[in-house]
Amino acid sequence: MRPHPPGSQAEVARSRGEEAGEARVVEMSGLGRLFGRGKKEKGPTPEEAIQKLKETEKILIKKQEFLEQKIQQELQMAKKHGTKNKRAALQALRRKKRFEQQLAQTDGTLSTLEFQREAIENATTNAEVLRTMELAAQGMKKAYQDMDIDKVDELMADITEQQEVAQQISDAISRPVGFDVDEDELLEELEKLEQEELARELLHVGDKEEEPPIKLPGVPSTHLPEEPAPKADEDEEELKQLAEWVS
Repeated sequence: MRPHPPGSQAEVARSRGEEAGEARVVEMSGLGRLFGRGKKEKGPTPEEAIQKLKETEKILIKKQEFLEQKIQQELQMAKKHGTKNKRAALQALRRKKRFEQQLAQTDGTLSTLEFQREAIENATTNAEVLRTMELAAQGMKKAYQDMDIDKVDELMADITEQQEVAQQISDAISRPVGFDVDEDELLEELEKLEQEELARELLHVGDKEEEPPIKLPGVPSTHLPEEPAPKADEDEEELKQLAEWVS
C-alpha cells in the first residue's frame, strides 16, 4: 500500500483516531478505578469502624437536640402570632413540620448506625471467643498428644496395684510381734472382776444409814376470819321493818 503524504486528509484522520483511542483508554482506566477494578484499598479494622460510628452517632445526637430546639421555637412563634398574624403563624408551622421530618430522618439514621455498631461489636466479640476456643483446643490437643486411653488404663491399674501393696506392707508392719494375747482369757477375767464388784455391793446394802423422815409443816392455831354476811340478809331485814311501820 502506498503511504499517504504528510499533511494529507488520510494522515490527519489517522492521527485523530489514535488520539481518540488514547483518550478512551484513559477514560476506561478512570472508570476502572472508580468501580473497583483498580488497586483495592485496605478496609478499616473493626475497631476503626466502631470508633467512626460512635463519632457519627454523637454528631446525629447533637443534630437531634438542635432540631428539637428549632421545633419548640417555631411552635412558640406560631403561638405568639396566632390570629394576629396568620401568615407568620402558618410559616412557623411549616418550618416546624420540616424540622419534624428532619428529626424523624435523623432518628432513623441514628438507629441504623447503632444497629451497625452493635453488630460489629458482637462480631468482634464472637471472633475473639472463637480465637480463644481455638487456642484452648490446640493447647488441649498438645497436652494429650502423648496420651491414649490404653496408657491411662495401664497407669491406673499400676496405681491400684501399688496401693494394695502399700496397704499390705502397712498391715504387716503394724502387726504385733512376739506378744500373742488370747481374747477369750481377757473376757473371762473381766467377767470375774464384774462378779466380785457386784458381791461387794450386795454385802454393804444394810450398812447404809437410814435417812431421817421428812417433817411436814404443822397446822396453824389461829382462827381464820369469818366471812361477812351476805348483803341480801340486810335488805330483807329493812323490808320487814318497813312492813311493820306501815301496819
